[in-house]
Amino acid sequence: TMQATLLLLVLSLALGAHGLSAKKCSLIGSWSNDLGSNMTISSMSGNGDFTGSYHTAVTATTNEIRLSPLHGSLQRTNQKGQPTFGFTVNWSFS
Repeated sequence: TMQATLLLLVLSLALGAHGLSAKKCSLIGSWSNDLGSNMTISSMSGNGDFTGSYHTAVTATTNEIRLSPLHGSLQRTNQKGQPTFGFTVNWSFS
């Protein structure tokens, strides 16, 4: 399901960011998960807000899959001093 895909992507991104210092954490670039979905983060503001696009490889609909916009926010540090982030995708095809 799409929720499982997003969860796997978030977990893999969180693990990839583990150990990076807050000042060096930049999410800009292309990310992919084991199911073939792709996320591109194209811009990031000084306060940690970011935008980009998501192209899922998994869907429960018969509609044509289209590139969808995403918005997110990076929290510079959590209680353990590690950067954390979250994002939402506005599906363009469902």
